[in-house]
Amino acid sequence: MSAPESLPTFPPIGVKVSTDVEQRASGVRARARWTDPATKKRITRALVVPDEEAAEAFFDQLQRSAKVGVELTITLSDYIEQIGDRWKRGLDPTSTATGYWAGLRLRVIPAMGHVPVAGISTGMIDRTIDDWELKLSPSLIKSSVAALVRVLDEAVRDELIEKNPARNRSRRSYGKSSVFDFSSPADTSPRAHAIKDLETLTKLAEACGGAGQPYSDYVMLCALLSARSSEVAGLWVEDVNWDANIVTIRKQTFPSSSGLVTKQTKGREERPVPILRPLVPVLERLTAEKEPTDRVLIGVRGGVITTANVSRATKWDSLVTEMGLPQLSRHGLRHTGATWMADAGIPLHVLQKILGHKSIDTTKGYLHPDLGHIAKAGELANRFLDAQTEAPERPSGKRHAKAKPGPDERGL
Repeated sequence: MSAPESLPTFPPIGVKVSTDVEQRASGVRARARWTDPATKKRITRALVVPDEEAAEAFFDQLQRSAKVGVELTITLSDYIEQIGDRWKRGLDPTSTATGYWAGLRLRVIPAMGHVPVAGISTGMIDRTIDDWELKLSPSLIKSSVAALVRVLDEAVRDELIEKNPARNRSRRSYGKSSVFDFSSPADTSPRAHAIKDLETLTKLAEACGGAGQPYSDYVMLCALLSARSSEVAGLWVEDVNWDANIVTIRKQTFPSSSGLVTKQTKGREERPVPILRPLVPVLERLTAEKEPTDRVLIGVRGGVITTANVSRATKWDSLVTEMGLPQLSRHGLRHTGATWMADAGIPLHVLQKILGHKSIDTTKGYLHPDLGHIAKAGELANRFLDAQTEAPERPSGKRHAKAKPGPDERGL
């Protein structure tokens, strides 16, 4: 038995619509009828409303739905299904689009899918994010909101809503208060997710090495190259330049729904990263006797190492908790290297290049919040001014006519 054919819920543009109202004991029955130009079927939409004014509003809603081509009362879930992949335009189908769709399917639709698109407000979105913050990471929240922004952008184009209530929410600082207390252990800046010193990093690498040497190497590479897991997986031997003492991060490798994908880095630009001294023996061992087109790091069984592999093989969550680092994620290793280089005094524009940030404001998040660097800057400026004060006065550089000698100088 075939499923019943679904009938259109609003009239097509340009068709003649006949309407009538009928008084009922419970109110007014508003009825609209039109002939579908494609199927030639007579379509009827009827609704019992309180009064004739409500009936006119119902008829007006049908006409406006026909104008925009979408039912004005459509729910978010139905609207996402109706527009298909339209909201994905311009997204990388192998990575970003997959993550955004997961955000819609697993988080946005369960939370707001039942709500009419026209009824979604900024406050509703904020309350949803408040709930997500109790159980989700900032990155998952960010991708979910970004996907919602794209869907509601389509609703604006369809004239379902006048403006996108999720637009400003995409710039909300997830997991952060409006006033930062950098001395607080609850600080959620990138620095808060970094390992404090090289000794602790080495201990973590050794502990991960219990599951296999590649996992130890993974920890050192991510931290000391300030690299993402996918970027470490996408390193080739030819990317290591010993003459310049630089590793150039050009590609990333990560799993997708269609298998492993290798593509450009997140910023789509090459990133030169200095080879720090503690990483030298690791890189020497990993690149020895390999071809330039070989991967630098491979797994225990010869495959690509991903963050999921590391999590399962090392029992990461239990391991870092036992080490007193319960909040440390694999991405926190990238934050570690970035934080150390910021503390070493690397100029901000250079650090931005190393990390591959499009905005320098992102890089500023790694700067230490105390006033130590400002005090040192004052010392340097004072030395410069002191040197100017102590230096002998220099000639102006202009040629002056030689003054005529006075009477005493002529011997008179």
